[in-house]
Amino acid sequence: MNGKKILLIVVVLLLVTGGIVGTVLHSRSNVPAVTTAKAVHEDLISTVSGTGQIKPKTYVNVGATAFGRITHLYVKEGDHVKKGDILATVENVQPEATVAAQQATISSNKTDVRSYIAAEKTASANVDEARADLEQKRLDFGRAQQLYNDQLIAKQDFDSKKAAFDVSLATLAQRQAALAQAQAQTASQRSHVEQAVASQRANYDALDKTVSRAPFDGLVTNVPVREGETVVVGIQNAEGSTLMTLADMSVITAEVKVDETDIVNVALGQTASVTVDAFPGQTFTGRVTEVGDQALLRTTGVATSQSTTGTEEAKDFKVVVTLDPTRVDLRPGLSCTAKISTAHKPDTLTIPIQALVLRDPAAEAKLFNNHGKAAAAPDTTPGQQSTLVQGVYLVADDRGRLRARFVPVTTGITGTTDIEVLSGLKQGDEIVTGHYKTLRMLKSGIAVKRDNAIAAPTATDDSSS
Repeated sequence: MNGKKILLIVVVLLLVTGGIVGTVLHSRSNVPAVTTAKAVHEDLISTVSGTGQIKPKTYVNVGATAFGRITHLYVKEGDHVKKGDILATVENVQPEATVAAQQATISSNKTDVRSYIAAEKTASANVDEARADLEQKRLDFGRAQQLYNDQLIAKQDFDSKKAAFDVSLATLAQRQAALAQAQAQTASQRSHVEQAVASQRANYDALDKTVSRAPFDGLVTNVPVREGETVVVGIQNAEGSTLMTLADMSVITAEVKVDETDIVNVALGQTASVTVDAFPGQTFTGRVTEVGDQALLRTTGVATSQSTTGTEEAKDFKVVVTLDPTRVDLRPGLSCTAKISTAHKPDTLTIPIQALVLRDPAAEAKLFNNHGKAAAAPDTTPGQQSTLVQGVYLVADDRGRLRARFVPVTTGITGTTDIEVLSGLKQGDEIVTGHYKTLRMLKSGIAVKRDNAIAAPTATDDSSS
């Protein structure tokens, strides 16, 4: 009999214990599991990303400077050339013939100059002869005049000497005029030579334009023509033929497009790391050297100022990153991604970005005091809107149980996965970071249980959401 009583007592105790355990387990089954993280001090770098392509800072389209058929192409795509190297030649029969004809004209004009110089010397000698003869005639006339005054010679002889003096004087004037004429003809012929030489310079320039030379050291990136094709020179409103494109690869840039929401944080001189799809595992460094001020439509790349449509599609801005010198043979057009460091905060308080939520602080405070249960009657008047602020859920220890409590925070710069906290938290504070569905429905005062084993799926949930 006593044994039956003992057995009955044991059964009752087991039932009571099972009920208590079941009640506890049931209550805990309704407690949401959350992932948590702590606010920590660390170096935070804010970055802005953009995709684009590698481009040389300087490149030119070498166009045709003469009309004609291409006789030789000395380079091909991918060749490296030095400044002054011959790239291509165009047929030059007519320019060469023009140069030869003009050279003959110059030689003929120079011969004429030499003949005029000889004639000038002859005229100068005639002047000297006439001047000497005039001097002789002056002396004869002077003696005749003295003798005539002394009545020693006849008037006929005196008149003869005077006439001879007048003839010599006229002869000198004539020969001086002939000398001046010869000098003028020589000067005129010299001008003809100079004119012919100037025309020859233009002819040589036309001949030289049948040869295309490299304007700088660079890489040939495009050769759209072939030997035997006829090229034309560009004129107004008509583009000429392009022989090839030459890129100066001594200064390489990454030209990327940055989203309009991030461009306000980009400034000249900021450092950037660039990755090129063709060189996996390598990172190139550089600095921002140009920030575009024209928004570009994302689908077409056309500037909004040039677009005729009023579409509200997403826009980008052009940013140019000049890369530091590298030994890697980068080529124009390679796809790349640039990460621009827009801010750097060393040893600053940070939390994961996904922990941030928007809540009404007053409502959350009442929920916490009421263990997560909403009040029977709302305190807000009809039409009054709640004020949402940014904050996080702090994990608070309430007499051995973990409860969530909303705390408003002020944030600073944003990193890749973390964000700076300026106020509201301190080092070591534990906050709820996920997962996303739980965090979206979480309220202050609700009991939670820590389960950081699901931290890995949280990142996936957050990114997919």
